[in-house]
Amino acid sequence: MIRHIVMFRWKDSFTEDIRAQWIDGLDRLQGEIPGLLALQHGPDVMRTDKSWDHVIIADFEDREALAVYNTHPAHEAIKPFSLPNVRDLAYVDLELPAGNAGSTLTHSTPTTEDDS
Repeated sequence: MIRHIVMFRWKDSFTEDIRAQWIDGLDRLQGEIPGLLALQHGPDVMRTDKSWDHVIIADFEDREALAVYNTHPAHEAIKPFSLPNVRDLAYVDLELPAGNAGSTLTHSTPTTEDDS
């Protein structure tokens, strides 16, 4: 499974009307795109100097499903709302064990012989 995390910082041009259309499109993605297992998104609540404005966390069956998502018509339809209004964009894609869609990511540190 692949977890796709995208963080956005918006320009002033990202108005409430544009935001509402973008969010409406985001909310319709799950169920429309094959291989998209879970999608969560929301605005930052802390609003610190280092905060990003919005995050998307999406889980996909595999890398191929993520590739389908990237060019799927439902995803392409919302890009005109977000991309022209992005000041900064960052993303990461990480592999998780199958069956963890929508779950919290946990990190385990391997033990060494000295730890036993």
